[in-house]
Amino acid sequence: MFIQTEPTPNPATLKFLPGRDVMGSGTADFPDAAKAARSPLATRLFQVPGVASVFLGSDFITVGKAADADWSVLKPLVLAAIMEHFAANQPVVTSGDHSADAGEDSAVVAQIKELLDTRVRPAVAQDGGDIIFRGFEDGIVYLHLQGACSGCPSSTATLKHGIENMLRYYVPEVVAVQAVA
Repeated sequence: MFIQTEPTPNPATLKFLPGRDVMGSGTADFPDAAKAARSPLATRLFQVPGVASVFLGSDFITVGKAADADWSVLKPLVLAAIMEHFAANQPVVTSGDHSADAGEDSAVVAQIKELLDTRVRPAVAQDGGDIIFRGFEDGIVYLHLQGACSGCPSSTATLKHGIENMLRYYVPEVVAVQAVA
């Protein structure tokens, strides 16, 4: 198995591309080891000293490192953990809902979600992250940043100058975009 790596705009994260489906559809975000119980892959990665977060995308894995960790030491250990996981034929995620939305949406919310799904999410997935719609109230769109986008120095600029401007252009009801945990 050959696993490619790519840098992300966030220097604390690296994107690992195993050349096969990881999640297939949807995403799973594990900001710490305590939340990784439903993913054998994330659990294995958190056993590597220095791994601080794991984000699973359709065909990639984004790993965040602790502030005192060095990628030159950490990267080979993460690559080995990913290879061991896939060689053992274990599931990536055993159960649970990952980024599924429930309920009926208003026409405005449906339009916002459509723009996010078709224009924003593919672009941020290229950088090893994801942006999840969390709500729309009083003209404000609430978004949750995951993977490389979480804690990225350029995420505020992306939200305000990129996503907010696009949504305001296509959806006049949108007045602002705000990141939420």
